[in-house]
Parts: sequence; structure tokens; C-alpha cells
Amino acid sequence: MARRIDTYLQDLVPEDKFAFYEAVRDFSDAEVAPHLLSWEREHRLVPDSCIKAMGDMGLFGLPIAEQYGGQGGDHLDLCLMGLALGYHSQSVAVTPGAALSLGAKPVQLCGSEAQKKAHLPALARGERMFVFGLSEPGRGSDAANPQVTAVKKGDRWVINGEKCWSTNAHWASHVVVHALTAPNAPNGRRSTCFIVPMQQQGVFYQEMKGKKAWEQSSTGSIMFENVEVPHDAILGTENDGFKVMVTTLNGGRLFVASLALASLAFALDKCRVYAEERIQFDDKPIGRFQRVQDVIVDMDIALERGLTWLVHCCRRYEENKLTREQAAKIKVDCSRTASDLMLLAMEICGGVACFDEFGLIRHHNDLFVTRVGEGSNFALKDLIVRPLRQA
Repeated sequence: MARRIDTYLQDLVPEDKFAFYEAVRDFSDAEVAPHLLSWEREHRLVPDSCIKAMGDMGLFGLPIAEQYGGQGGDHLDLCLMGLALGYHSQSVAVTPGAALSLGAKPVQLCGSEAQKKAHLPALARGERMFVFGLSEPGRGSDAANPQVTAVKKGDRWVINGEKCWSTNAHWASHVVVHALTAPNAPNGRRSTCFIVPMQQQGVFYQEMKGKKAWEQSSTGSIMFENVEVPHDAILGTENDGFKVMVTTLNGGRLFVASLALASLAFALDKCRVYAEERIQFDDKPIGRFQRVQDVIVDMDIALERGLTWLVHCCRRYEENKLTREQAAKIKVDCSRTASDLMLLAMEICGGVACFDEFGLIRHHNDLFVTRVGEGSNFALKDLIVRPLRQA
């Protein structure tokens, strides 16, 4: 079945980028879709073989500069990958997606030349994976004031505390730890980011069990017990961790928006085909009813609008012109609209929508993460409204 999303992307992006999207789309159709149901029913994370195949395609090096072994692409390439892989599974898409937008990106944007040379080539090959240690058991939206601490002792730092909801923790070689280093400093100047090896003494990882969204994605809790790191483990500059965090999350919110749109694209195709195949009342398809048509049209409008906006924001991001408010707006709108319309799509399809094999319930659950990931929508609205309250 032709994807409706392809019609819009073909007009929105250059030919070479659309060809890249098609290659990842075809990989997803051949290597993800046929196995996804068994992965889910066996409660398996994304298999190492699939991760290796994505690495062989160069997906883990997409926006990394060629001088560091990457593909030299841009943020639009990253979001196109999210659209192509997320159509079947957000869990699969977020594996290289988070490895880049939350793992490699902080090193690209804020790392020293020595740090870039030490880590980016292996990250680009998929041989190494960074996880971003931001959320904590007692800190979600208030991420600027972490409870994990780093105390300076001589020429070293000692880190203590716990990070949770860390995507890709199962495969991570290093964790970027956002830690409190100057509790009495002004807000936004209290924290520092550190690159810490997962094999470092005092670092303990545990997979978080019972998660019913992004089920094939690794989500880990990482403990730090008197973990000592040298001063050159700092990513960025001392007490400037908030800047690293904000710079990282801006691009990450665009990727989350792409995941929401990918799920919406899947729901649109599933629903519009089912509405013509489901025969009821006088042996005619339910697609003839106006209420059904309204939902399908609303999904189509939302998809085209979201894709157009996403491509625009990616361009602004590459020009260093994308504001925090703009990144927050598209993430809030795409995640909210897609999840609201998903429920209506499921109502059209009825009881079959509850079954894993049909696919909609997977996207319904995964869309919840897009509403709270990379900043809760409620918290982001507080950010968005600030310029509107200025006289």
C-alpha cells in the first residue's frame, strides 16, 4: 500500500533527501515490519542484529560531520529517518534517533575537539552509543535543577545520585550526566554535564520494567555511587550544563514531532483502507459515512500541515534560528494532534483496533511518550506563553 505521507514529502524535500527517506522506508518494510509482532509478544528489545543493520546503513552517523566519520547530513535527514522508521515502530526509530539527538548531538554541539575525535567516529559507526542522563525520580520538568550532584575534590569530580527514563541505556557505552555543581548560583548556572563511561566503577544500570509504551526501546535507571571523573570529562564548560541541555533538547523536540507524525501517517493509511474494506449496512463500506470521512480528512490535513511545519523548523534549526518556543510549539502540536486523532481512528476501526496485529494500539501507546518526552507538553506550554505575556 502506498503511504500517503510519501506524496507530501516528495514535494517538500529535495530529491536526494527523498531518496534517502525511501531507502530507510524500504528497510523498515523489509527488516522491521515482518518481525515487529514477534518482538512485541516475546517482550524483546530491538535486536542487536537490527541495530547492526541500521549501523551498516550509516543511520547512527547521519548528522555527524564527515571529518569525524559521519554521513555529513543535517537535522532534516534525522527527522526523515524518524518518519520512515516510526511509521511501523517508534521504538525502532528512537533507537538511532535518541543515539543521535540526545547522544551524539551534545558532543557535536558542545564537545571539545579532543572529545569529538575520541567519540564521534565510533558513535557514527554505531559501535558506541551515548545516553543522555537528564530525568530523575524527583526531577522531570524541573530538569534545570538536578538532584544528582557532582562535587569537586582536587582535580576530580565525584558524582552521586540516580537518573531514570534514560533511552538506550541497555546499549550505552557512556552517559552524559547533567549534575548539580553550584547550588547557590543563579538559575541556569547551577549544573554541569559530564561524559561518564557506563563501565566506570560506581555506575550501575537497571532496565526499567513494566513499561507499556516504546516497548522495544531500552529505558534504564542509572545509579552513580561516588563515581570519580577527571575535569576533562566536562562536556561544555563548568556550570553551563543548562545550556548543553537546552541546546540538545531543541533538536530532540523536532525528532519527537517526527515520531508523532509517523504514527499519524500509519493511522491515516490504516484507517482509510479499512473504511473502504469494512462492509456494513446494505453491503456498503463505512467509508461512505460523513463522520468517518471527517476523521480521515482531519488526519490528512494534520499530516500535511505537520510535515510542512517540520521541514521548515529543520531548516531554521540548521540556520541556528530556531527558538526554544518554536521547537516546543511543533512538538506540542504534533504530539497532541496525532494522539487525539489516533483515538478517533481507533473508534472508526472498532474492536479490531485493540489487537496488536492491527497496529493502532501500538501507536496509541507510543504517542503518549511524545506528549511527555523531551519536556512535558504542560511544562512546554509555560515556555511557549512567555513571549505572549510581554507587553
